Amino acid sequence: MPVDTFEEIQPIMLAKEQPSFVRTPTIENTIKRALLYLQAGYPVNFSGPAGTGKTTLAMYTAAQLGQPSLLIHGEDEFGSADLVGGEFGYRKKKMVDNFIHSVLKTEEDVVSRWVDNRLTVACKHGFTLIYDEFTRSRPQANNVLLSVLEERVLDLPAARGVDGYLKVHPNFAAIFTSNPVEFSGVYRAQDALLDRMVTLKLDHYDRDTEIAITMAKSNVSMSEAEKIVDLVRGLRDEKKDGFTPTVRAAIILGKIVKLSGAKVSSADKGFVEYSLDILDSEINTSHEKTNGEIKKRILNVIKNIC
Repeated sequence: MPVDTFEEIQPIMLAKEQPSFVRTPTIENTIKRALLYLQAGYPVNFSGPAGTGKTTLAMYTAAQLGQPSLLIHGEDEFGSADLVGGEFGYRKKKMVDNFIHSVLKTEEDVVSRWVDNRLTVACKHGFTLIYDEFTRSRPQANNVLLSVLEERVLDLPAARGVDGYLKVHPNFAAIFTSNPVEFSGVYRAQDALLDRMVTLKLDHYDRDTEIAITMAKSNVSMSEAEKIVDLVRGLRDEKKDGFTPTVRAAIILGKIVKLSGAKVSSADKGFVEYSLDILDSEINTSHEKTNGEIKKRILNVIKNIC
């Protein structure tokens, strides 16, 4: 049976040097450790809250390996076929023989059409697999990864029509990202799977790193970035009312400031309104607080910092 692979799923080539990627000592250290584990043959899992740059780190780290990458986004509906492959459609072959005009012969042959999915393609060709938010997929869908990461063998369904297993290419590498278990829509990963990877637990970055990221992503000045980051960190450090604003909020606010021409000041009506909109959206909606109380807290922090 014919097997379609590379022609169906094209890998992505990631630039080793990405101008918009911010490299501070904190980030450099994280990447250095991740690359060391990958070079030793161990998968890496960037785990942390939303907004801590897990996917960006995964993509940049993959680029440093200097080989094509394949990207998968975990989701609740995933099954093993979404990783390995499956039968998608059919091939129909028809032969018509009319050599003798009074005799018509026809022959039809219909076979299932197997298509390898991203995990199989990466294992076969030695690509880097980036499995983003892998804990959003059901644990049973990820069981196929166990033998890949440990024995370096991929079990294949009989329907593929070739050998029952695929020996993983020596260059194959895997980078995962995940949110903590307490996040909505996240499943607890199997201990056996976590035991096969090195998990780098990320948290909110230090102040200097968040300032550098905000400047690079929004093109605001250093003084503006400092105030915006301090505003975000001020609300985060209070740890009240479900506030967990990340550097992503600082980037959004910085971009709006740059686009609107607003001044990062409590005296600027536009800046205050943008801050209320953006920071209010960062609150945990399950927390029971009136809109007036939340806005009052944001305004107090704005006045103290800006």
